[in-house]
Amino acid sequence: MRKSLIAIWGAAMLLAAAPASAQMRSDPAAIAEQKAAMARLAKLHGEWRGSATITGPAGTTKVVQTERVGPMLDGTVLVVEGRGYDDGGKLVFNAFAVISYDSATDQYAMSSWTDGRSGKFPFAVTDTGFEWSIPLPNGATIKYVATLADGKWTEVGSYVSSGMLPVEFAKLEVSRTGDTAWPAAGFVPAVP
Repeated sequence: MRKSLIAIWGAAMLLAAAPASAQMRSDPAAIAEQKAAMARLAKLHGEWRGSATITGPAGTTKVVQTERVGPMLDGTVLVVEGRGYDDGGKLVFNAFAVISYDSATDQYAMSSWTDGRSGKFPFAVTDTGFEWSIPLPNGATIKYVATLADGKWTEVGSYVSSGMLPVEFAKLEVSRTGDTAWPAAGFVPAVP
């Protein structure tokens, strides 16, 4: 009986280990395709500073906006942090995003976190920059369209609903201020 239990336990361990070992194998072709897809966003790498304007029910708010963008995982994902500051320098907005490309589906996606909310959103690289959107439960969409040119990043957010003209509610206008080693710099090395 004991030998049977040990054999069953051993078989269960082998079955459990199979998916884990499959996840640990790399796929050089998929990695190369991901790197090539993410290289289309290389213009975003660096530090950015400018302004963001948000219009809502309470009126219009303008903040000093900063962005820092850098590659991770050998260039297969892009990490983005946005920070908005009021006139006194107080942090009033903070967002974090990871942009990736899935070679199996031939699609980009962006996972984002801000103000206690998060989600994975459709993302597309365009000839002039990129677009991403947030589908809303009422069938409408929040759509962001970004243009990257001459060291400037302009991104416009609009509320888009069927039968209505898009309503712009947000605009980011930042200029590239320099390179950044973030987020790859500062990793914990194998040896202290």
